[in-house]
Amino acid sequence: MLVSDAPVKDLTAHSKPTPPPSDFLPHPDKFARRHIGPGPEEAAAMLQLLGYPTVEALVDDAVPAQIRLRRPLQLPAGRHEHEVLAALREIASQNQVFRSYIGMGYHDCFTPAVIQRTLLENPGWYTQYTPYQAEIAQGRLEALLNFQTMVIDLTALEVSNASLLDEATAAAEAMTMCHGLKDGRNVFFISARCHPQTIEVVRTRATALGIEVVVGDEQSFVFSEKVFGGMVQYPDTFGQVRDLSGFIERAHAAGALAVVSADLLSLTLLKPPGEFGADVAVGSAQRFGVPLGYGGPHAAYLATRDSFKRHMPGRIVGVSKDSRGRPALRLSLQTREQHNRREKATSNI
Repeated sequence: MLVSDAPVKDLTAHSKPTPPPSDFLPHPDKFARRHIGPGPEEAAAMLQLLGYPTVEALVDDAVPAQIRLRRPLQLPAGRHEHEVLAALREIASQNQVFRSYIGMGYHDCFTPAVIQRTLLENPGWYTQYTPYQAEIAQGRLEALLNFQTMVIDLTALEVSNASLLDEATAAAEAMTMCHGLKDGRNVFFISARCHPQTIEVVRTRATALGIEVVVGDEQSFVFSEKVFGGMVQYPDTFGQVRDLSGFIERAHAAGALAVVSADLLSLTLLKPPGEFGADVAVGSAQRFGVPLGYGGPHAAYLATRDSFKRHMPGRIVGVSKDSRGRPALRLSLQTREQHNRREKATSNI
């Protein structure tokens, strides 16, 4: 062993702070490259087409001077994407997670890791450009078709959409659908045993459409010739399971339609709405492994009879054939206001 007589230098006395790992090993992918629009070449081409020498000159003409900020934004220095994700995880770790006892259509759930990893986190299901252009990925359309098939099986109705925002807005869409099917009637009944948020959203939508909403007891409600539909909760917001056949029979006898807002997971054991004679079934899919998410939104469903499919809100995925005769999935029906048939839209999603 060699021992030196030279004094040992204190390497910590005047050392500089250690740079972050990203300075030594920069991440090969840049967040800005993937998420921030055109580069200098594309910007120059667009400016040339518009006849402006610089972006500042374009802004001077396009943005009124009185609303422009005359100083740079006070922003911190940019960070790499993995640094931002680490910071977000640190913030999220401060959340305190408590058990929820609210119920009313929101229930915590356990998702087995094998399902989360191989199904929910499998990019083969969700690599489309946007959810509104699902044709780009057959994987997403297959997932939506599976969703529709599950809803049809559990509700015992003939056709399902894929999908709606949450249970309350699905109930409002069902009311609007029934109103269109029963022209000339203007009263909609909703059971007081429905979830309170469902009742409030239905009331809000009805106000804008000039529909009269009656909230009451479904067992004593008397249908008149002015009522176009009625809605009940199954199981109700207090957890009670009731036989709905009497209510639905009275609705049909008066020429009205019956809507059942059903817990989809409970239908794996309970008699489905279609077997009671319901015309429409709505509800939430949150029970199937979707986190509570501080109230949503969560995917909702709407199922109905085949004869009503042209009045359904949202979209329907169907099976077709491609140019070579092979099975292919497509959006079969989608009369929504952002599409080219918006004048016939049945939904305001």
